[in-house]
Amino acid sequence: MLLPLLLVLAGIQAPAPRRPAPRPAPRPAPARPAPPAPVYFTSPYSLDEMRNKQAVIDTTVGTIVIQFLPESAPNHVAFFMKLARDGAYDGTIFHRVIRYGIIQGGDPLSKDPAKTADYGSGGFNQVRAESVAEKHTAGTVSAVLLAGQPDSAGAQFFICASDQPGVDGQYTVFARVVDGLEVVQKISAVDADADGHPRSRVEITSVTIRDTPIDPFAHATAADLAAYRATVKTTMGAIELEMLPDKAPETVRAFLQWAAAGVYDGIKVHRVAPNFVIQTGALAFREVPLTVRQQALVHNLPPEFTDTPNEEGVVSIARGDDPGSGSTSFFICIGSCRPLDGKYTVFARVAGGMDVVRAMAQVPVDGETPRTPITMTGVTVEKR
Repeated sequence: MLLPLLLVLAGIQAPAPRRPAPRPAPRPAPARPAPPAPVYFTSPYSLDEMRNKQAVIDTTVGTIVIQFLPESAPNHVAFFMKLARDGAYDGTIFHRVIRYGIIQGGDPLSKDPAKTADYGSGGFNQVRAESVAEKHTAGTVSAVLLAGQPDSAGAQFFICASDQPGVDGQYTVFARVVDGLEVVQKISAVDADADGHPRSRVEITSVTIRDTPIDPFAHATAADLAAYRATVKTTMGAIELEMLPDKAPETVRAFLQWAAAGVYDGIKVHRVAPNFVIQTGALAFREVPLTVRQQALVHNLPPEFTDTPNEEGVVSIARGDDPGSGSTSFFICIGSCRPLDGKYTVFARVAGGMDVVRAMAQVPVDGETPRTPITMTGVTVEKR
């Protein structure tokens, strides 16, 4: 107010304030075309082309194998298969984890380490929602969605590391883990920030689509099973076993399945009873726990007792007091075991490497425990 007051005192009136010039009316913005509606993916494959298919997901932490569910979600299955065959997942990462809850991956933007801030925002709006009836049990593989947009699925997916009933009915389940759930759980537990972003890259190195492997032993006849030989590899040498399916077909079948699945890898020979038996195969003496897939294969065996004499080199299933309690543990006779005749399931005999068996029989023991550990490194199976 100082300036107007000084002007009045000098006889000079302050000029009237100017009125602002009228502003021109805003012009309407030019009309913009509406964004095009998403073009949703439709499977180019028939159901027969997607049935009995798996994806082998190799990561920097381990391998995960998933089994597709084309009857429930044909378009989701086909979209994943197409991306995998195009190499679209190679080099992407699991960009979000919840410890022992879920792992999330598949965002194409995650290939670029410079775009960390955008991870989780790419690859959407390509596949319409399909059946949501499948439950989110451990190993479930589902499509990731944008919030409130059921038809926004695309390249991103999540895998449940444990049962997640809280998300049932909300997401399309299109596959289930059949091998490598322990790898999923390991990824879920990697060091991550408060938002679940791993502090180091857990990368998908490749995804391979394959036919579901056929278990050659599942429906094999006794004659078929007789054609197989098993080589028990140990830290003292190899022992070749001839199968005896005419005596114990179900025991032979189970033994071959366990061997092929790696159940026997890393199990110690825990018992050497001089002039009697060598025993191994007990899971309590395995160096690392079984995988989920291996655990699913293990079961008790029905007794298949015969009058086959238990003599040197004969191989039988060990058991407890219950005749039906036999499982993976087996013993090889290193002396006269005739008191065992008719009481244990004889399923094989040593066809090669008896010198290794005899060497084991001579190792120093504390009671019946070898002083120097002897480990069964694995059992390989070959058809003759």
